[in-house]
Amino acid sequence: MRRRIITPDVSETRLAKRGFHVKNPESRDLLETVGEMFLTGYAYAAESRTPAEAEERLEELPRRFRGFAYEGAGMAFGILDATPLAMGPKVAGFLARPGGDAQIYMIYVGVGWAMARLPRFLWSKIHAPDPMLRWLALDGYGFHQAYFRTDQYVHGQFQEARFPWPLDAPAGYANRVIDQGIGRAMWFVGGTDADVVATMIEKFPEYRRADLYAGAGLAATYACGADEAELLAFQERAGAYRPQLAQGSAFAAEARVRPDLVVPATETATRVLCGTTPWQAARISNESRPDRPTQGDVPAYEVWRRRIADQFVSLGGVSP
Repeated sequence: MRRRIITPDVSETRLAKRGFHVKNPESRDLLETVGEMFLTGYAYAAESRTPAEAEERLEELPRRFRGFAYEGAGMAFGILDATPLAMGPKVAGFLARPGGDAQIYMIYVGVGWAMARLPRFLWSKIHAPDPMLRWLALDGYGFHQAYFRTDQYVHGQFQEARFPWPLDAPAGYANRVIDQGIGRAMWFVGGTDADVVATMIEKFPEYRRADLYAGAGLAATYACGADEAELLAFQERAGAYRPQLAQGSAFAAEARVRPDLVVPATETATRVLCGTTPWQAARISNESRPDRPTQGDVPAYEVWRRRIADQFVSLGGVSP
């Protein structure tokens, strides 16, 4: 019953339905499969009695798409936590599972999808306890808005003047992380066509492009869909934002390395965008983590991102 009530229709993920660019049938099938797997994970969580039951089913899904299913499950559990449809904390229990720990990044992003679907007066029920990783929820929020409200957030370049979450966010920083989610969604809106995605990014004000490229680099490495030549051209178009492109790619690498879900297309992407392997990119990402939630007035999440970008510049894999 819960599944039937709250699970979105799979037709909402069709590129034709969304009006997204279709590069070729292969990329269309890839992105639509990603959407299907997201909703499969969502449905598993919605109908499961416990996070452990959902995890058992999620682990049976294809390796390439399993992370998207965990993201969808994170969204469903986030919604259930905030409504009377389930008893007990679901996201907390999910994160405590071995699979949830391995997919922690995807689950936090999924919680951000839940935020986008919940009334704001329920946001206080959102479970995002890690002071650094909670920012990933805003990445998920930005992806959702760009994916489902594309005209407003992508073509209209909308930004909310005073985003209200989290309450202690430095002025304007929430919008920066939302932009990273928008950039990630633009990889889908552009149908994995690197040239189309770069053209969309270049229409945004310059001060927003670094975060948009970071998000697009993450999607190009995690969802994939572009070959080596296309990625090289995308890196060339990024120009001064190549370090941010590499940073997003490294985030994606860690999100695949941690649960042991690396696929050949991810290896191609990190080789081009980071100048190294997914395992080395993930190591750089992991070792760049700050040990405090803030560094002066700068959120630790931003310190983390800057350290990663600077590492790739210093290693010579990318140049600003």
